[in-house]
Amino acid sequence: MKKKLFIPGPIDVSGDVLNQMQKPMISHRSKDASALQKSISLKLQKVFHTKNQIILSTSSGSGLMEGAIRSCTRKKAAVFSVGAFGDRWYKMALSNNVPADVFRVESGKIITGEMVDEVLKTGSYDLITITHNETSTGVMNPLDDISRVLKDYPNVIWCVDAVSSMGGTKIEVDKLGIDICITSTQKSLGLPPGLAIASMSEKAVKAAEKVKNRGTYFDLLTIYNVIKNKDHQYPSTPNLPLMYALDYQLDKMLKEGLDNIYKRHLEMANYVRKWAKENFEIFPNEKYSSDTVTAIKNTKNIDIPTFIKNVEEKGYIISNGYGDLKNKTFRIAHMGDYSLEDVKALINTMNEVLEI
Repeated sequence: MKKKLFIPGPIDVSGDVLNQMQKPMISHRSKDASALQKSISLKLQKVFHTKNQIILSTSSGSGLMEGAIRSCTRKKAAVFSVGAFGDRWYKMALSNNVPADVFRVESGKIITGEMVDEVLKTGSYDLITITHNETSTGVMNPLDDISRVLKDYPNVIWCVDAVSSMGGTKIEVDKLGIDICITSTQKSLGLPPGLAIASMSEKAVKAAEKVKNRGTYFDLLTIYNVIKNKDHQYPSTPNLPLMYALDYQLDKMLKEGLDNIYKRHLEMANYVRKWAKENFEIFPNEKYSSDTVTAIKNTKNIDIPTFIKNVEEKGYIISNGYGDLKNKTFRIAHMGDYSLEDVKALINTMNEVLEI
């Protein structure tokens, strides 16, 4: 029995998308490779709503997160964390000898523009990181609110982790003023894991030029310059099979229409939230709930591992809580190529297991 993945990545991948990875291999230094990578970049600019340069990396999203904070922090980074993946950015800074401070909020809460302003007005920081969509808590941070504050700090580089939201909800990179916006293929974009993606502003490029030790593989400035000077090629051999799949999937997304995709994701999210409120409780404030993954508080004190196991036996895989929230919450992802009908089938199955 094929099991459907409703976890916060990797997600199910459509068969026609997987088939694209069977195309014959080409040289990564060929004109065909340049054409493929240019095609992907132009389409991704539409998805990101940006004119900034697109960067691809054969890694998970964490690779470009590490690259961003190491490549562009000149003085000190302010890491704003709402959960496990915000904390990861702080750990990356420390392990790369990047000066950084972390500013945390209570689990399930958000980062506000006021909080960012209080930190930045000290003058101590020239880069900030924000997790847009925290899959450990189901929180989606208010980028609009933060963007308004950052307009008063033109020298600060703004890095956003949109790994689990880009493609599932509208993020207007240029309008918001995001300097580095990062995602990866295995979540809302509906592809296998293996490629990270980022947009990089000219301001971020200029900042990186002032940083001496940017590393090697995740040196964003080197990647940027090779793309610019060598016709969209990369310093190291990229994941070409996944690039074929990405190029194809982007065509599908643009044909469906980005606004239609956002609407589809919101419909799925609203359906799951309604079920959660009727039977449990949504973990974060619903106003700031993610459109791609819902974290549900275990108010019935059910045995979550057994519940997940019983749901899996019926063909669906959902997630336990993450880290300290394990067994206190469970998570349902609703992203990628799934439809409202897929979500309804999952909910019906969970109702059977719970006998409600």
